[in-house]
Amino acid sequence: MTHPVILVGGGPGAWDLITVRGLRALEQAAVILADHLGPAAQLEDFLDTSEKEIIDVSKLPYRKSISQEKINELLIEHARAGKRVVRLKGGDPYVFGRGFEELQALTNAGLACEVVPGVTSAISVPALAGVPVTQRGVVHAFTVVSGHLAPGHPKSLVDWEALAHSGATLSVIMGVKNAGKIAEALLTGGRPGSTPVAVIQEGTMSGERTFRTTLEGLGALMEGEAIAPPAVYVIGEVAGL
Repeated sequence: MTHPVILVGGGPGAWDLITVRGLRALEQAAVILADHLGPAAQLEDFLDTSEKEIIDVSKLPYRKSISQEKINELLIEHARAGKRVVRLKGGDPYVFGRGFEELQALTNAGLACEVVPGVTSAISVPALAGVPVTQRGVVHAFTVVSGHLAPGHPKSLVDWEALAHSGATLSVIMGVKNAGKIAEALLTGGRPGSTPVAVIQEGTMSGERTFRTTLEGLGALMEGEAIAPPAVYVIGEVAGL
């Protein structure tokens, strides 16, 4: 008998921000394939893991990395063995989390898959740091953007000039390395240099740090404060409230 593989969004970091449904899935799991983000590093603090197999499938830039293909193989292998498998991901499985790729791999292998949504860091981390992504009378739209690829990169699908003109709040995740280039692209596209920016590093965790700057000062702040991932930065008038 095979059980559905469950893709669980672990939330933005602190373990108690995982959903009740996600926690129940972890409690029932025999095998947990965990990222380094979300509550993965805290599993033993809130979960009895003595009879569970925990597999570290972190993808860390310039450090330890495991291919997506290998992760898919592990999910299929353990599910076919009849084990209850949970894939624990940071944030939400479908917000730049490759969750749908994993669902497709499982479906193609003839295996069932369920998704437990999670709280994405793009909204929750700013909120807990006192920054709303929307505010009545200030902004009527927000956009979550991946900063993994720099503006101008041949594989980038982001229209930075359009975002500069949109007037929407921009919540950028995975964008620490390219913050200076992103700021430059937005400035070139017409976003004022005085636009407020809030940067939150290690949001919801004990090492959380919050900084306020402007769009024209974003690159210098990142370098001067040695800000490292994970970090979220919010660009827009709400960051100045």
